[in-house]
Amino acid sequence: MSRYEEFTIEGRNEVIEAFRSGKTIDRLFILDGAGDGPIQTIKREAKKHNVRIDFVSKVRLDQLSESGKHQGVIAYMAAYEYASVDDILDAARAKNEDPFVFLLDNIEDPHNLGAIIRTANLAGAHGVIIPKNRAVGLTATVAKASAGALNYTPVAKVTNISKTIEELKKEGMWFVCADMDGSIMYDLNLTGPIGVVIGSEGEGVGRLVKDKCDFIASIPMKGDIDSLNASVAAGVLAYEIVRQRIKKQ
Repeated sequence: MSRYEEFTIEGRNEVIEAFRSGKTIDRLFILDGAGDGPIQTIKREAKKHNVRIDFVSKVRLDQLSESGKHQGVIAYMAAYEYASVDDILDAARAKNEDPFVFLLDNIEDPHNLGAIIRTANLAGAHGVIIPKNRAVGLTATVAKASAGALNYTPVAKVTNISKTIEELKKEGMWFVCADMDGSIMYDLNLTGPIGVVIGSEGEGVGRLVKDKCDFIASIPMKGDIDSLNASVAAGVLAYEIVRQRIKKQ
């Protein structure tokens, strides 16, 4: 069953994409006096969908903003609907594709979560799975960092990532996690129904979750430090999967 969470959207492109993707917006706050092209588009969409608009001062918008980058517009949605894991698998079946899913082990930085959702969308992944506890949820900052991708890529919230991996293995999926002690990712077969596990910014993938993975992939690094930002690691590994899938076609 889907779950709901109170949600705001900030930024002109993000609000426009929310309207275009069919999200229900209850109320808009727009900077008084703003009237450029994107703002006019938002006003037209709001009128079309009978959405209330409040024209407010920049001080008021700053007070309402979670991200600090509202670009003169904040939209309030009654709720954001989390997908279920089954919804994500159904999305793969609808496209007649092998499931391609991101599982995030306690990502706490909203910018990283948003960036990973954006990468998941562009790489053709069918969804993202996050844990209920000790991790960031779907905030306005996450939506902003996703650059609109959150409107199209389903995100499921689960109690236990390890148990979810076990359940998805019964569906024929296998799992690879990113870790510096693994095999070079270019040496691994990353085709087929796959789940990509990305760990937290400081701790990486937890031991219990790592033990459930079929493969551990390391990303070659030639610099003087030993780790990539979580969202960058997700992008690098995702596009190796994309490369291998294209090559297999």
